[in-house]
Amino acid sequence: MTAIAVTTWSLEQTSADDLSPAAPPEEGRDVRIVRAAGPSPEFSRFLYTAVGGDVIWTDRLGWTYERWQAFLERPGVETWVAYERGTPAGFIELEAQGNGVVEISYFGLLPAFRGRRIGGHLLSYGTARAWDLAERWPGLAATERVWVHTCTKDGPHAMDNYRRRGFRVFETKTEEEPETPPPGPWPGAFTTPPET
Repeated sequence: MTAIAVTTWSLEQTSADDLSPAAPPEEGRDVRIVRAAGPSPEFSRFLYTAVGGDVIWTDRLGWTYERWQAFLERPGVETWVAYERGTPAGFIELEAQGNGVVEISYFGLLPAFRGRRIGGHLLSYGTARAWDLAERWPGLAATERVWVHTCTKDGPHAMDNYRRRGFRVFETKTEEEPETPPPGPWPGAFTTPPET
């Protein structure tokens, strides 16, 4: 199997004042962001495969229903979903890690919704929710740091979006990984560009 070099960047904010929000989509567009407050392994797996299918998200593909359920029920785990005209367009997943640290564990848009100015808005909204996470979860420490990682396998605009929102790189590493074809949410899903 062929190996490829994958560079991973870890980025952080250390104050809520670091957040530089994107402008919301223009007035008249029906874009809403809603918390998926009821843990649903089926819905979370759908979002994970639909968003990550063409950018090689594979680490959760083998998760059982029970593992998804246990993860989603953990205190301080939240999924916020962007909808455009009632259709899921993307999501951002937050995970409290203790001691006031919150990771944006996953963030992205379904391919058909990229390039529509939804990503910056969703990242801004989700990052703000990371900063006020303790308000919704009694017993969690107030957020002191929000972090995220991205890599060369992610979408081409991911790093720029994070930097524009005020995230700063604190670690960079490059490792050899086996070359993996994009899994797609189903075979052949990305052979024809979606119509918009």
